[in-house]
Amino acid sequence: MPNKVVETPYPLIDADPHFSRVVRYMRPSDYAVWAGATGAFPSALYFWEMADPTKARLRPALRLGGVFGFIGGFLLAYQRSSFRFWGWSENKHEEERDFAELSQLAREGKPLYGESHQPLWVQNAAYSNSAFSQLKFSVFPMFNFVNHPYHGTDPAKYGVKSSPENSETTSTEQWSCVILAGEYIAISALD
Repeated sequence: MPNKVVETPYPLIDADPHFSRVVRYMRPSDYAVWAGATGAFPSALYFWEMADPTKARLRPALRLGGVFGFIGGFLLAYQRSSFRFWGWSENKHEEERDFAELSQLAREGKPLYGESHQPLWVQNAAYSNSAFSQLKFSVFPMFNFVNHPYHGTDPAKYGVKSSPENSETTSTEQWSCVILAGEYIAISALD
């Protein structure tokens, strides 16, 4: 079965970015969305109470509304930052920053996406569970906290040279992850 290639209006930076990268690459506009949502939720509760008074204490509801607004605002900001990694929105600044950061790691001989002490099958499962999970935050917020090699980009563009003696995995341990129809992920071993 041929691989499904997802066409995006901007270049793909990372198909499954690590949580810390998504937060580090947030723009001021993402923080503004986060702050706006934090303030909007309790404000909406306050104005709703003004329109239809209940005579109940409003302070606990406003505090809880602030917490919900803070959490929801963070999820919105995280999703906006993830869209730039996927190439779904303008990402020139992130692309330049990513190239500089990962090229520096490649020159130093370090792994591009961090070292993981997890077995390959755990890394594979983590990728399978967290890929495109930012689209389902309303159902179940899930983030990528595992360093893995599945990012949908060619490491050679950062200056990584692959050689047989540097490869620690055998051909039976290498995995190919294919995204089909935007959500389904088929995993098959390479021969």
